[in-house]
Amino acid sequence: MWIFETFCDEFCVATRLYLKLDLAPSRETLLHFCEQIRRAFPSMTRFRRRADGAVVLDEEEREQSGRRYLRIGTNALRFGQFGPPAREAVAQFGRVVFTQAPVQLSLSDLDYQNMEVLYAFDLEYAGNHDELVAETLLGDNPLMAAVRGGERRIIECQPCIGVALGSEDLSTHAYIDVRGRTSMFEIRSGEYEPQPLTVYLTLRRDLRTAPSDLLRTHQELLELGEEYAASRVIPHVVRPLREAIASRR
Repeated sequence: MWIFETFCDEFCVATRLYLKLDLAPSRETLLHFCEQIRRAFPSMTRFRRRADGAVVLDEEEREQSGRRYLRIGTNALRFGQFGPPAREAVAQFGRVVFTQAPVQLSLSDLDYQNMEVLYAFDLEYAGNHDELVAETLLGDNPLMAAVRGGERRIIECQPCIGVALGSEDLSTHAYIDVRGRTSMFEIRSGEYEPQPLTVYLTLRRDLRTAPSDLLRTHQELLELGEEYAASRVIPHVVRPLREAIASRR
């Protein structure tokens, strides 16, 4: 069982498969694909088209964790689960989607661009997100010496860092990205609404050079993300931010 949700206010795992060519399934094909997903997960009954043209199949809003969604866009297939109890729950969803999608949507490995598995950790905070991130994660960094002093106030600090993992062809990457949602109006007024400060861990594999078995790739990225989140992102990014938020309440 995962304990990631105990370190944040909301936890989500999402998968994105990016394609080289636009998806243009017929109405019947799209409905049949979504019906196959619904058969595997009967609670996924809400079906709609978004303003950008993407089609979404998901579960009704509910308080308990586990809500799944599937989004079919112009050049990408996305799906995810909020508060999954364990890696196997996400893997099971992925097995259904990646077993059905190549057949139902006529996907080919020639068309695969890259796959991403994203672990998202939301930390609710009513305050200056950018200032919190700068002081917590960059407090002793030489970069901070350039902006400290006087009446200066941090208005932008959303660090992102990426590394290549393992393979000589550099096809697998890990990115850690911290994104705040504080507006200039809030900073000027000093009145802050509770909003999520999000830490993203993204595992990406370039499918143009790496093997393109979708099920195996998804499983490998999930495992990499689980290990990286537990050993690095939680202790060195999420937990310090959570403790800093708690000290300001």
